[in-house]
Amino acid sequence: MRQRPRRTNAAPLFAAAAIAYGANAALGTAVATKTIDTRNFRWVHHALYIATCVTTAAAISAAVWARPRSASRRAALALLPATAPLAAIPYLGSHTARHPLVALAAAPFIVAGLACSRRPSDRK
Repeated sequence: MRQRPRRTNAAPLFAAAAIAYGANAALGTAVATKTIDTRNFRWVHHALYIATCVTTAAAISAAVWARPRSASRRAALALLPATAPLAAIPYLGSHTARHPLVALAAAPFIVAGLACSRRPSDRK
């Protein structure tokens, strides 16, 4: 009997990383366009950034423990380049034009990691 193609069992981690990143980007955009004023609760943006970093690291760790291994590694490798812009953000300052550009540089890799985690593992 032929087995169904399986998605990686770490797919929820990749989804969590994408959701955290999306929420952080949405809040940052709302603040930049002055739709929301976060003067009294600026910590929310920082908490979302930390959640993005933690969930991204957890999703990348799936390369070691998740099954099926090849699909998990493919998804983790697609997500791995997002760590560079995420790591650079605290050092580049938040009140310059670089901040949103560096933050958006992670987006394609987060989307690629999410897409790879959702693909069936034994495509022919």
